[in-house]
This record gives sequence, C-alpha cells and structure tokens, in this order.
Amino acid sequence: MNTRASDLEAPAVEVGVRKPRALHSGSVLMPFAPASPAELFRVIAGADELRRLGFQVADASPLSPQGYFAGAETARRNEFQSEVERDDVDALVAVRGGYGSAYILEDLIIQGSPKVILGYSDLTSLQVYLWMRHAWVGFYGPMLAAGLDAGDGTAKGYDKVSLLAAVGKAESGWSLKLRGEALVAGEAEGRVLGGCMTLVETTLGTSWELETRGSILLLEDRGMKPWQVDRALIHLRQAGKFEGVRGIILGEFPECGPLMSGSATVRDVCLRILGALGVPIVYGAAVGHTPRPMLTVPLGVKARLKAQGEGELEILEPAVAP
Repeated sequence: MNTRASDLEAPAVEVGVRKPRALHSGSVLMPFAPASPAELFRVIAGADELRRLGFQVADASPLSPQGYFAGAETARRNEFQSEVERDDVDALVAVRGGYGSAYILEDLIIQGSPKVILGYSDLTSLQVYLWMRHAWVGFYGPMLAAGLDAGDGTAKGYDKVSLLAAVGKAESGWSLKLRGEALVAGEAEGRVLGGCMTLVETTLGTSWELETRGSILLLEDRGMKPWQVDRALIHLRQAGKFEGVRGIILGEFPECGPLMSGSATVRDVCLRILGALGVPIVYGAAVGHTPRPMLTVPLGVKARLKAQGEGELEILEPAVAP
C-alpha cells in the first residue's frame, strides 16, 4: 500500500541516503539508453565532450531501436542492470530522454553500490524509483544527445561548473545560481527532489510514488499548454504532494506559451496555484528543458533555496562520497 505525504513527518528515505563515489579525471562513464533512440552524430559529440572534461567513455553495445524506443524493453532493462553493476564503470550517462524509462522499472533488480546516474526529462522515472526504493542520490542534468553534444555555455548546451561540482565535489558549501526569478520571496531548507513534472505526476499510484514532504521540489517541463500545466499542478495538489513542501524550483517551461494574446501564461498559473502555499518559489530556472546552458542539480541532498533576485540553491551536503 502506498503512503501519502500527509501521513509522514519526513521522507521515508531520510535515513541511510546512499551516495556514489565522486568522479574525477579518468573516471569511466558508460552511455545507456533507457528511453528513446538518438541520432548517432549527437551521441558521438556528447561522448567527445565528456572526454574533453577528462573522463573516459566506455563502449556500449548498441541496441536495436524499436519505434520510439531505443531497444526492446528487456534489452533496455538488461543494459541498465548490467552496466550499473560493473566494477569498471563509475557512472552512467543517459543517451537521451524521450519516452520509455518507466518500462524498465518493472522487474528491475538493483544490487551493489550506487553510481552517478546522469540525465533529465524521461530519466525522472528512473531517478524517482532509485530514490524511493534504494535511497540513491540522483543527478538531474545533461545527456549525451541532449546538452553535452552542444557543449559548455552554449544555447541548448550545459553548464560545466555545476556538472563537475555535482558529480565531483565531495564537500558541501557550493551554490547554484538558478538564473530565474523569485516568484515568492524567502528562504527554506529541505531535500531537493523532483524533476520533469509529467514524470513526477506519473509516479502517483505506483509503489515508488515520490514522497515530497520536507522537500525543495523541482518541477519543470516543456511543450505544455498553460491549462495542461494547471491540470498537472491541481492533480499533484489533490494528491497531497504539496503538503509539507518547503520550497519550489520551477523551470522555464519552453514551448508552453498562452493560447492567445492576453490569456494566462504558465507563470500566471504557477503563481495562482503554488503562491498560496506560502513557501519560497523560484520560477524560470535554467534546469532540465531549457534553451540556455543547462544546470546540473543533485537530487536527494539537503539544500537551502534562496528566493531572491535570480534565485540560488545552496548545497548543504555533497551529492558524492570521497
């Protein structure tokens, strides 16, 4: 039976959070494709970027795409399970999102020590699963063919400083400038959780439903009409997912413009529904689906959200172990 957020004083995984080993120059990163396929030239460009950062990129056995899936369900699940258990692999980097990660969660068996799992968008399903079932810290950031391929500091690229800090800084006390705006001013502390809003919503009713009480909740998405964002937020509210939330980080919601001039925007919708919670909120952060260089946000760690100016997230504990 699932436990609702309102039934708990703190997240079920508060004790025993598991962190991967910090990455360094020479660490071996393995591509994996739990969702949709990607264009080969973009995958190669993303792998080359990782090498420029000093990492080694292992050779992954190619899957045979099936429609909008990178491979058959069993093949994608087996790929993840085998790679995550390899002693000679330090981290897994998703090829891209799209759709399909939820399939591999059924009958997934996780053994061994945690590893850095880097990705965003559809990877939210896997990251929430690993957090709720195994208390693994996650890394919401660029993928080979979605951010890394475009390079550091470029449009639709990634932010190198935050990526290297998240996966390699084994001490606390670093901060992320969120590059958004304070929708509701204030400060709050909590564990950073969440990801792509649609995928957070689809955990409802599963045995790995995201427990949000006590969190700094990250929600972002793309390609939704304002009324669809409204519907998702109301669903999450009615499911109790905003009860006990201490702060909220919202993305830019690109390709989510109003239906006509003068009608409500996504920003309007978020302010109306979430502003009533009375917690600090930053809107328009450069996270996930963003046309700007994408920040990497560690998930499952304690942080302080400062909703002033462009917004800042102060990481109060490292996401990785020495």
